[in-house]
Amino acid sequence: MASVVIAIDESETSDIAFEWYVTNFHKPGNKVILLHVPESYINATTMSPGRVMELQRESDGKTSDLKQKFIDKASKLGIEAEFRVENADKPGHAIVDVAQKENATFVVTGTRGMGKFRRTIMGSVSDFVVHHAHCPVLVCRHKDK
Repeated sequence: MASVVIAIDESETSDIAFEWYVTNFHKPGNKVILLHVPESYINATTMSPGRVMELQRESDGKTSDLKQKFIDKASKLGIEAEFRVENADKPGHAIVDVAQKENATFVVTGTRGMGKFRRTIMGSVSDFVVHHAHCPVLVCRHKDK
């Protein structure tokens, strides 16, 4: 049985990555882990504690909605999936760590399609995962409209 980690967030590229996996790679019996790494406000020192708590509540609500959305999608397709939340300052590190702990066969992630300059300055989660994961990584690009 293959173990697959699908990194998801609220972006359209997450939807595309999930759909691409289902259409092209999924096999019955695969262990599917839908992994979300929400924005962290734990180390936000420039905001008031009240604002940090408000942002954290918003993040928790978005995470709950995301879980419902992807679990429903998987269920409608007959795919048994586990939704997992990892809190981390750097999403790429969390994705690589979960893939390692789960001995994932491969990782699926989307990409925002940033140019070389923006990717160099801001960093790229998918780029980090490609270079640090112990297993193959499928990076799905945004479809042209």
